Amino acid sequence: MVLRIILRYLANNEQLIQRLADSYPMRRAAQFLVSAYYRSRAITQEQKLVEITPEGFKRMMNTFKNKIKQETEAAKHDLRKRQGEITLHFGRSNCYNFGKHLN
Repeated sequence: MVLRIILRYLANNEQLIQRLADSYPMRRAAQFLVSAYYRSRAITQEQKLVEITPEGFKRMMNTFKNKIKQETEAAKHDLRKRQGEITLHFGRSNCYNFGKHLN
């Protein structure tokens, strides 16, 4: 409740808003957003993504989702394989007691 009152006061303080708007980080953030907007617009026009149908978009999203699943499964498999190699190299009991030998 108190935070909401403070934020409302700060949002309605015209001098503060003007000082923030004139600050370098805010101007830089605005430049970045405008630049990102124009770059993304150019890319969508280049790749004809503006003309994509809803079915095409669903197909593209399903392909993306399947790729992400495949990559995460591959990463999990690789991690399990690496953990197995560590266990084989050090042995299970040595693997858990490894830090105790450093003291």
